[in-house]
Amino acid sequence: MREAELLHDLIALAAARTPDRPALTSAGVTQTYADLQVAVQAFAGGLRSLGLARGDRVGIWLEKRTETVVASFGTPAAGGVMVPMNPLLKPEQVRYIARDCNVRVLVTSPDRLALLAPALIEMPDLQHLVLTAPAVQPAAVPPSMACHLWSDLQQVPAAAGHRVIDTDVTAILYTSGSTGQPKGVVLSHRNMVSGAKSVASYLDNNPTDTLLAALPLSFDAGFSQLTTAFHSGARVVLLNYLLPRDVVKAMAREQVTGLTAVPPLYIQLTQFDWPAEIDTHLRYFANTGGRMPRETLNALRRRAPSARPYLMYGLTEAFRSTYLPPEEVDRRPDSIGKAIPNAEILVLRADGTECAPDEPGELVHRGALVGQGYWNDAEKTAERYKLLPAGSGGRLEGLQLPEYAVFSGDQVRRDADGFLYFIGRLDEMMKTSGYRVSPTEVEEVLYATRRVGECAAFGVEHPALGQSIQVIATPPAGSITVDVAALLADCKARMPAYMVPHGVEVVVGPLPRNPNGKIDRKLLSTQWKDRLV
Repeated sequence: MREAELLHDLIALAAARTPDRPALTSAGVTQTYADLQVAVQAFAGGLRSLGLARGDRVGIWLEKRTETVVASFGTPAAGGVMVPMNPLLKPEQVRYIARDCNVRVLVTSPDRLALLAPALIEMPDLQHLVLTAPAVQPAAVPPSMACHLWSDLQQVPAAAGHRVIDTDVTAILYTSGSTGQPKGVVLSHRNMVSGAKSVASYLDNNPTDTLLAALPLSFDAGFSQLTTAFHSGARVVLLNYLLPRDVVKAMAREQVTGLTAVPPLYIQLTQFDWPAEIDTHLRYFANTGGRMPRETLNALRRRAPSARPYLMYGLTEAFRSTYLPPEEVDRRPDSIGKAIPNAEILVLRADGTECAPDEPGELVHRGALVGQGYWNDAEKTAERYKLLPAGSGGRLEGLQLPEYAVFSGDQVRRDADGFLYFIGRLDEMMKTSGYRVSPTEVEEVLYATRRVGECAAFGVEHPALGQSIQVIATPPAGSITVDVAALLADCKARMPAYMVPHGVEVVVGPLPRNPNGKIDRKLLSTQWKDRLV
């Protein structure tokens, strides 16, 4: 049986195997794999009719809906490169992305186009706008741009897409940044398909699964819900939620078997009870985007005791790197596990040599999932994508051609049994009283006290300590404040003196998120420092 090699093969092959199986549910409407394949091919033909050249970028600025998915897979089917844009982005950020990677076609809604209209003149490469519906009041569009209706493009006669191979670029995913502009991570067909196969294999995804897409599809872990499901012939339910309770309701209503989320969302989901029927069908829940607080993990397991927890680590530059098998969670709840299938994870010193057991070093990812660098940014690419030293891991000394690996910027250690433990970001580590302290290490203790709802720790310049540790926290569920004195007393009992926060500021939650749903520690730190100036 033929296996997927290109991103759009995931849908095409599933449609060939099981055309009548449900593939995608959006706004209460479910499409089969046959339906989805027809829509993807129709959109690809529509793009070709617009003169899309091989490798042209197609921006997609929409909430999670059927058109978002069809455009994401139809673009590579036409031979183009999809550029998913988080629906939470503001017009100025969309303008930046469109200019940065020379977007030729933009798929969006009339309401979003109206917001973007003043910035269109600053997107000289944009030639075509594809709208999901007719505009009640058409936006002012420069004469160099043509507007098309989604429904019209779906009626264009089928046309063959450009020839592409698995090393060609299929997507540019822009990572959020609270300081500076976002970076476009370039991924090939091979990167994304290899990632789908790897993740689906250890999650045991199969055609009976229903996966809830709660994370943004512009986030690699969010888009992974589509690729792993389609590789497995499973169903995906798209969810645009306003409140965390909406996620719980959808899990019960759609009989979700797999949920992947980030720690801030899981923290919110554990603030209230779950319907008992969720535990009858939820097969697993997976964490990504930061370490899961142990208290949150325990609360999730109480709410869904039959579900298997998967603690994962990944970075957009390499899609996914490690996971902790559920059977290891009780023994090693703080571990991020070992390398996912078809990847090798190294822990290297600054000189490129491998660290000894329990020696801190930088996590380095090699293999088929390593991306193609940052779009149009040689300097940042050179910082993160580096040549792998000869003799590192499985790279043999006699090889002549270079191999690039992702140097994550994350500090980890590997124990004697080969399990990895996240210590912190090398660029976020706090230096206080001569000690290097990880923000996540402090936050883990704060969560364990159960005296905070959400929290973020960061370093603040201090004349005597080097840096003092500042914490921003929200009240726990059912409370309107934080007992700071009791919290600090708990910290002193659980931490060495140099790790105890110097200050705790209580704010009304939730804490700010970046577009991928993670607590924006950098933004909180910047705002705090600006107030001190």
